[in-house]
Amino acid sequence: MKTLAERLIWARTQKGLSQSELAKAAGVAQSTIGNLEAGIRLSSRKIAAIASVLGVNALWLAEGKGDPIPKSPEDGFDINVSPASVGSREIPLISYVQAGAMVEVCDPYAVGAAEKMLWTDLDVSVNAFALTIRGSSMTPEYNEGDVIIVDPSIAPSPGNDVVAKNSSEEATFKRYRLCGINENGADIFELIPLNPNFPSLRSDRTPIHIIGVVVEHRRFPRRK
Repeated sequence: MKTLAERLIWARTQKGLSQSELAKAAGVAQSTIGNLEAGIRLSSRKIAAIASVLGVNALWLAEGKGDPIPKSPEDGFDINVSPASVGSREIPLISYVQAGAMVEVCDPYAVGAAEKMLWTDLDVSVNAFALTIRGSSMTPEYNEGDVIIVDPSIAPSPGNDVVAKNSSEEATFKRYRLCGINENGADIFELIPLNPNFPSLRSDRTPIHIIGVVVEHRRFPRRK
């Protein structure tokens, strides 16, 4: 089953539910189920709820990853993990170029410009976005290829990890350190890499605009 539509139809049939019955139980419109089964991939935040009603893995339903139904101890395996919720909120994964082009919190990126959508159960603002980490300036805590979720609505506090941009519209990812206040009452801060081989940035020496605060870090096993 290569498509979400095929997986949804299969799971609904196995459960013995009509489109209307599934829609009612999941709290979505019947047209949502119909569109999904017709192959129209909606930006629906209800796939996790639909998966829950069908008793299937939400990640399998959304992306075809993993088993449709988690294995149980009766299968004879030593179960030391349990299925994790993928959440009911979609977050766009954007590029550093798009992040650097952000002008206002209310308009951080063009609609439909996401490379792909991720799922989270965090209570984040509607403008939250995700980035894939590049380079090694934040090792060993963050590795290249890891994903961070950033919320532009949160004001940074000392010790927060943040995404910022300079006057050349270049986005960067560093740790926030408050240094003081200037004569105009504005914060003077430093952006510090966790890898000491990279330089720090100071807001009183280089124009820096904080884009948002990192609220989730998804670490992936490093490929050999």
